[in-house]
Amino acid sequence: MGVMDVMFRDEQPTVRFGETFVASESFKMLFREGMTLVEETAAYLDGPGRDESRLLARHAALTYASESMRLTTRLMQIASWLLVQRAVSEGELSLSEAAEEKTRVRLSNSEPNEGGAVLIAELPLSLQALIAQSKRLHARIIHLDRLISDDRPTPEPRVSPVFAQHDMLRVAFG
Repeated sequence: MGVMDVMFRDEQPTVRFGETFVASESFKMLFREGMTLVEETAAYLDGPGRDESRLLARHAALTYASESMRLTTRLMQIASWLLVQRAVSEGELSLSEAAEEKTRVRLSNSEPNEGGAVLIAELPLSLQALIAQSKRLHARIIHLDRLISDDRPTPEPRVSPVFAQHDMLRVAFG
């Protein structure tokens, strides 16, 4: 019975998701989607949204103000993340420099839910749609950020201690 070698000796470098993703067409589409949402939201809040907020009851106007601030904060986080990743894609930043930039603007996963779904339902439909779109995009970006952050070089394979002992016994007893 021969000795089975279970080590991988492939000299090919490991493909790193972060490096390949930010250079992909998928990232370019995500970037355009995010920046378009930022522009659409800014146009809405500066125009029709301002007019619609004046027509709301006092409690709904308060919800409008707080939700529009959360929306703006969420979109600033999204835009910041996208711009850092684009800088990596274009070679302006390394992945380690991007990780340092990440400490400046954090992608927060949790938001206080003081307004609740009932109060949000009283907001203009356009704002509700923008909030929903931004939350979906934010969740996707948090997921991608975790994948990129977890994209560390894998350690070199080690010889199994069992096989090492087996080899030592085989050498000793021939």
